[in-house]
Parts: sequence; C-alpha cells; structure tokens
Amino acid sequence: MNLSIITVSWNSEEYLRECLPSIRQWTHGMSYEVIVVDNASPSGNADSLERQFPEIKLIKSARNLGFAGANNLGFRHSSGDYVLFLNPDTKLNGPAIDTLMREIKCLPNAGIVGCRLLNADLSVQTSSIMRFPGILKAIFQIEYLRLRWPKLWGIDALFTAKPEPAEVEAVSGACMLMSREVFEQIGMFSEEYFMYSEDVDLCFQAIRAGFKNYHVGDATIVHYGGKSSSQAWQMKTTAELQFCRKNYGRLYAIFFRLALVAVASVRLLALTAVRPLARVLHRKARLESAWLRWTVILKTLLTFRDPVTSRPMLPTAS
Repeated sequence: MNLSIITVSWNSEEYLRECLPSIRQWTHGMSYEVIVVDNASPSGNADSLERQFPEIKLIKSARNLGFAGANNLGFRHSSGDYVLFLNPDTKLNGPAIDTLMREIKCLPNAGIVGCRLLNADLSVQTSSIMRFPGILKAIFQIEYLRLRWPKLWGIDALFTAKPEPAEVEAVSGACMLMSREVFEQIGMFSEEYFMYSEDVDLCFQAIRAGFKNYHVGDATIVHYGGKSSSQAWQMKTTAELQFCRKNYGRLYAIFFRLALVAVASVRLLALTAVRPLARVLHRKARLESAWLRWTVILKTLLTFRDPVTSRPMLPTAS
C-alpha cells in the first residue's frame, strides 16, 4: 500500500460525502486506502458512510479521543508507506494528493508536507503555513500585518505566482503528508492536546528530529473550516499555552502568557473605545465578535492551570 488517507469525523458525514468522492476523482497512479475514524459522533450516522462508500475502512471509537488521539487510532489501523491526515471538511479540486506524493519523494530530508488551502470562494487561507507559538508572534499577530508583509511571517510562498516547494516551520493539520517512518520516529500526534496545536507540535517535533517541513503551493485543496466560537477560542488559547509549557519550559510559558494577557487587555481597551462608533462605522457585528473573542481569551489566560503541576499559572508565578 503506497498511501493511507486518514480522516477523523465528528458529525462530519455531510462533509465526507463531498470529500470522499473528490479523493476518488483526483487520486490516481498509486494504491491507497481511506480510513475514516468516527470519533464517537453524537449523530450516530457513521454506518451510512460505510454503506455509501464501501471502499473505506471505518473505525468507530467508543469515546471522543480528540483530534490527536483519533488520528493515532486511525494510523494504528493503516498500512501505507505514507500517511496523509486530511480533515473531513476538505474537498480536492485537482490532483493535490498526486502532487504531494510526487514532491515528498523528491524534497530533501522531508518531514511533513502540506498544501495550499483555499476557502470556498477559492481565496487563500493564510493558515496553510504557520509559525510556532512565541512571545513576539503573540504581540504582533495581526492579520493585516501578515498580509502586508508576508515574507516577515514566512507566508510569502502563499502569494507566489509560480510556487515552488518552500521550507516552512509548520503546516496546517487539515492536510499533512509524511512517511510512516517519520510519523513513528517523531512520536505520532501528542495526545496531551485534545484539539488545536497538535499539528504545530508535530511539525515542531519533526524539525527537532532533524527533518524539514515543506509547503507545496502547486497542490490545492478547498478547506471549508469551522466557525469560530467561544469554545474554540478557549481551546486554541489553552493549546498554545500547553505547547509553550511542553516545548519551551514553564518559565517561558509564564512570559508567553503575560504577553498574551497584555495583548488581550490592549485589544479590549481599544474595542471599548470604538464600540460606541460601531453603528456609525457599520462594523457592529465584527466589533462584537472581536469583543467576545478577546474576552474569552483573557478569561482563559487568567484561569489557566499548569498541565504538569495542575496549579494555577498566575502571571506573578515564579
């Protein structure tokens, strides 16, 4: 088996009814298997997928293992020389998997390879390429700055007319290809994360092990993505704090958290100043969304507990 394609579903049956046929349509010239891990979906409709797509291998988990745990479960049931972790809310619009497979065999010391992710309107998702969490990133992480000076953020490969594979820090977990050997060597997905940052952590472990991660711009996949919510912002913030605690140590995590507290406080002060003008600026919904987001993030930062000691990591902790 050349390739194992692993996708994790949590009430994602409708997305998969688009994703699975697109894989079949655009992937040729290799032997591959598709493994769908149903992560204890409340809908209970996983069996309908197996009836509609009898070629898939359906693995049903009795409980929600999180994104990392469910992907690891799928891997243990796989047999491909290469492994592609693909979100269910994706759709191939060309031979992206063929392109990724061709490139990974040619790229020097390849660790994890990702593609160019597109929104439903085919605009580029800047999250196709990511950088590791850090204090400077926390302070200057503003989408306008990323788009204005993409090279400083390492995302210039997303806006190149004739893209060549580019070495990057991290690629999105929506589409990650690597060899079976690399995935096993770097320790698989860390199940310390329930959701978010497990993809960034895996890319970090690949570089730490001496491999290189690449973005392949010639391979494009539509990624619908989920809507942001209070729970998502809380989980993303917690996951980034966990990443720093795990990979940089507790002291760095405290300063990272302090930086985020400062950023969230400044954002909320600025939003407080402009909220009275929201109706005049015709930005009421956008400003209210930003207010909710940064309120949730600040609350999460102030209540976060050290994942190792289970003690509150207060900003004044030593």
